[in-house]
Amino acid sequence: MKNDKNNHYRVNEQIRVREVRIVGESGSTVVPTRQALDMAREQGVDLVEISPNAQPPVCRLIDYSKFLYQQKKRAKELKAKQVKQEVKEIRFGPQTDEHDYNFKLKHAKEFLEEGNKVRAFVFFRGRSILFKEQGEVLLLRFANDLEEYGKVEQMPALEGKKMFLYLSPKKAGVAKKSQQKMDRERREAEAKVSQSAKSQEDVQPASGGLFANLKNGEDVLKKLSESQED
Repeated sequence: MKNDKNNHYRVNEQIRVREVRIVGESGSTVVPTRQALDMAREQGVDLVEISPNAQPPVCRLIDYSKFLYQQKKRAKELKAKQVKQEVKEIRFGPQTDEHDYNFKLKHAKEFLEEGNKVRAFVFFRGRSILFKEQGEVLLLRFANDLEEYGKVEQMPALEGKKMFLYLSPKKAGVAKKSQQKMDRERREAEAKVSQSAKSQEDVQPASGGLFANLKNGEDVLKKLSESQED
C-alpha cells in the first residue's frame, strides 16, 4: 500500500521471504508470505516486517502510517524520560569559612537531587599548596555530609594546583559497602588526619578556613567511628 523508501521497514510486496510469523493480540502464527499478504488486503491494512533477522521474519498486520506514528511516539517518550546528566562544579578556596562551606554544601545537595554529578575541588594558590592535607580533609568532610545524596566516584586527588573529589547521585538499591571496606577507608582517612594534625603542631591555628575544617574533619571521623561501633 504505502511504501516509504526513507524508512528501514519493509512493507507488503517488499517482503520477499517464503514465510513470515504474524504477531498480534491473539498470539503468533507462521504462514506463507503470500497468504499473509492476502490477509492484509482482506483487513484493509499492510503487512509490516518488524523483525527481519528472526527465523522466520516477524510481521504485523497494521496500517503502515499508524505503525510509523506509534514508533515515533514511542521514541519521543523514551527521549523525554532520558535525564541529561551534567557535571556541576563546586570550588573551595584555601581559606573556606563555615558560612561559605554550608552555602556550597546546599547547592551540591540540589545538584545531586536533580540527578547531576558534582566535581568539588580545592584550589591552592602559591604557598597554600603546603596545606594540601587540610584540603583533603575538607573534601572528605564534604563527601561525608553528602552521603545521603551522592556516592563517591573518586576520592580526593591532587592534580596540579587543584584537589578534586567526584560525586555521583545516589540511586535506589545501591549496594552498601562491605564492613571491611568501610573500616579500611576509615583507617586511611584517620591516618591522613593524624598526619595533618602532626604537621601543624608548631603552627598557630587560624580562627577559620582550612584549619577549622581540619578540626571538623577529625570530629567527622570520630563520629563515623562511634556509629560503626554501635
